[in-house]
Amino acid sequence: MSSDRFASVEALGLNPEKVAALLTRVQREVDEGLLPAVQVALARQGKVGVYECYGTAKPDSLMPIFSATKGITSAAAWLLFESGDLSEEDRVADIIPEFGTNGKDVITVQQLFTHTAGFPHAPFAPLQWLDREERLARYAQWRLTWEPGSRFEYHPSSSMWVIAEIIERRSGMGYTDFVRERVLDPLELDNLFVSLPEAENARALPCEHSGEPLTEADYESMGMPVPPETEVTEEAILNFNKPEIRAVGVPGGGGMANAADMALFYQALLHGGLDGVTVWQPQTLASAREIRSGDLKDLMFKKPANRGLGIIVSGDESRSFRGFGKTNSPQAFGHNGAGGQLAWVDPATGISLAYLTTGHDRNSIRQGRRGVAISSIAAECAL
Repeated sequence: MSSDRFASVEALGLNPEKVAALLTRVQREVDEGLLPAVQVALARQGKVGVYECYGTAKPDSLMPIFSATKGITSAAAWLLFESGDLSEEDRVADIIPEFGTNGKDVITVQQLFTHTAGFPHAPFAPLQWLDREERLARYAQWRLTWEPGSRFEYHPSSSMWVIAEIIERRSGMGYTDFVRERVLDPLELDNLFVSLPEAENARALPCEHSGEPLTEADYESMGMPVPPETEVTEEAILNFNKPEIRAVGVPGGGGMANAADMALFYQALLHGGLDGVTVWQPQTLASAREIRSGDLKDLMFKKPANRGLGIIVSGDESRSFRGFGKTNSPQAFGHNGAGGQLAWVDPATGISLAYLTTGHDRNSIRQGRRGVAISSIAAECAL
C-alpha cells in the first residue's frame, strides 16, 4: 500500500490517548494467548492513521473477513442500481429463471439484501459455484422456510450466492471480476480480495479456534438464549484455510484483507471513493444506508434488524446487539464477520474501524463483548 494512504494520528484529528487505550484493549487477548493474530486499523479523511499488528500478524498479512465480505459484495451491486441495470423491486426469478421454484418466484431483489427472503438455511457448497449446471440445480432445489418479507432471519450465505449470480447476469461479467474491476482496482485496494489468487496464499494466515464454548447452563445463568445452530460451524470456518475455497470468492463470507485496506474500503463508502476517484455517487450511498427492514426484529435478541441495502445501520441504544459500540452514532454502518471481525464507519466522526483476527473464540459472549468494547473505544477516537 502506498505511503500516501497513511497520515499521522494528529493530522487526522485523532485523540492519541484514546488511540492508546484502543490499542491496549486490542492487544489484551493476544497477550493472554487467546488470539493468535490480530490487526487493527483506524482511518479518517480517506487515510489510515492507525495500523497495528499483533501476534503472528504482519502488515502484509491477509486475514479472513468472513461475513464482512457481504458489505463488499453489496457495495458492488449498488453500482447496478446506480446504472439502472437493477431495481430493488425486480423479482429474482425474472433475472434467474432457475431460481423461481418452490414458491421462490415472489422473492424480490431487495429481500435478498435485507435477509427477509425466506430461505436462510439453503445449502450450497462453495465449490458448487464453479460448476454452472450444479449451482443452477441447487437454486432450483431450494425451498422456503417462511413467507418472503414476513420476517427477518439472517441468511449466512444463501442470499449472497443469488446476489452474485444477479451481478453476473446484469453486468455480463464474472462476479469476482466485477468486484475487482469496478470497486477494488479503482480504489487501489490491493490488500482486499473476494477471490484470493493462488499467489497470495503465502501471506494469508490460517483460521483457528480458541477457548471453550459456553454451555446451556452458562447461557441460562446469564439470562440469555442459546444461539441457534447455523451453517457457520467450526468445520465451515476451517474450510477457508483451503486455497481452493479461498479462490472461489464466496460472496457472503470468503473475503481476505488486511485491516488497513478494510478501513479504507469503509472510507470509500463514506466519501464515494478515495484519492479523487469516485466509485459511487452520493445519492447511491445515501439510499444504501436507508433502513429497509422496518420494524422486523432479529430472532435471538428481539431487537430491530436495522438493515440497509446489504449493510447494518447502528440505530438506537440497542446498537451493541447489532455489532456496534455503545458510543457509535445512530448513523454508523457496516458489516461484521464471524470470529469477531469488525468493519464499520461512523459518519458522525468520519472514523472507520477494521479489526481482524484469525482466532475464533468459542465463547460467543466473550467475543461479542470484546467487539463492543473495541468499537466503543474506537468510536470516541476523534478529537
